[in-house]
Amino acid sequence: MQSVNPHSQQQFASYDPYDDSQVERLITAADGAFQGWRGTSFAARAALMRAAARVLRRRAEELAALMAAEMGKVLKDGVAEIGKCADCCDFYADNAEKFLADRRIATDAAHSYVACDPLGVILAVMPWNFPFWQVFRFAAPSLMAGNVGLLKHASNVCGCALAIQDIFEQAGFPPHVFTTLLVEGSRVEPIIRHRLVRAVTLTGSTPAGRSVAGIAGSELKKSVLELGGSDAYIVLEDADLALAVQTCVKSRLVNGGQSCIAAKRFIVVRPVLEEFTRRYVEAFNAVRIGEPTDAQSDFRPMARLDLRDEVHAQVCKSVAQGALLLTGGTIPDLPGAYYPPTVLGGVRPGMTAFDEEIFGPVAAIIAADDEAHAIALANRSDFGLGSALFTSDKAKADRIARQIDAGCVFVNALVKSDARLPFGGVKHSGYGRELSSFGIQEFVNIKTVYHAAASKT
Repeated sequence: MQSVNPHSQQQFASYDPYDDSQVERLITAADGAFQGWRGTSFAARAALMRAAARVLRRRAEELAALMAAEMGKVLKDGVAEIGKCADCCDFYADNAEKFLADRRIATDAAHSYVACDPLGVILAVMPWNFPFWQVFRFAAPSLMAGNVGLLKHASNVCGCALAIQDIFEQAGFPPHVFTTLLVEGSRVEPIIRHRLVRAVTLTGSTPAGRSVAGIAGSELKKSVLELGGSDAYIVLEDADLALAVQTCVKSRLVNGGQSCIAAKRFIVVRPVLEEFTRRYVEAFNAVRIGEPTDAQSDFRPMARLDLRDEVHAQVCKSVAQGALLLTGGTIPDLPGAYYPPTVLGGVRPGMTAFDEEIFGPVAAIIAADDEAHAIALANRSDFGLGSALFTSDKAKADRIARQIDAGCVFVNALVKSDARLPFGGVKHSGYGRELSSFGIQEFVNIKTVYHAAASKT
């Protein structure tokens, strides 16, 4: 398992996968840790979770440099990602007890209530694009609920995976409450099937989601899936066009365009289509491409050469299908996995850029005849993770938001995850929710407790 710098294409670290006996020992140890961890108080868990937040903030620059080296994240974005992880730890330290408090229910019983008990060992299968945030938004609520975590991270970010385990250990969590497993993707199935693993969460592609869901389902184990997205951003005639362009550009290029909730399809009504397109292309052309560690760089390489080549193939296919290449679309003569910010115009249903998720810096601009057509185009997708809407009419925005098939709709803002709000999708974007009170309740046993009324005899 190798770490290759996306900028230089030089290997700088390698890791030996854990063998089957190591994996078995660590899963057994995790279950042993659960037996003690489940009995700790919320106050004790919260103290450790706040300590993890402090470790994260103290090591922010070091961890950002690790992300830059392993998957090409711009340093300032890496520091921000670590800060977001720390905030998530604090959020669940502050709120987990309230979210999982016993809830009294009035029935014919003398006393009846609903309790939320931890499940046990939870496996997380996580991607490389946000190597810390994706993990902490699972780990913070799961551990605060009294579960223990196993992490199978993407093979190109093994350094980040081991660093996350180290963060929890530095914070004082008991051994094996959080454990990283360095294993290849081909070895995930037996871990899911292991008798001591109670549930699994995956962030990844739709094909990976189908596989994990099928395995978990066959074992009657709970799963939560956050999968791909082809987020639609609708721009209406009454939108603040400057705000719309600025937000749409930022959202398409976040993390080098490698984000499930990055804007991908820009559905613009015809009265503002020409002006929006002109401004959008100008903004893309002004982006400064450079090394992730360069403070002047706006944009960085993609994580791997094979991912870059896949994006380029999707662009070429879309152009062959009739899309207009407005800027970009040519692999630069640079040693790393660079791909230029690319804009495709004239995109229609049936084209690759409309129907598929393009996991890279490629924007598809789509013309809509009117509001109703824009909604129909937004919903004409197998995905349903996020969506955004630009209009100056609040009542119209609320009405349209209820018609869009997505897990979230942001008005005059880019789609983002926030520990205070539930996050997840519909259709091929997955099921279940992360974050907020909904996320912490995904991996608990929602248990009814019923006390019979005393006999009158």
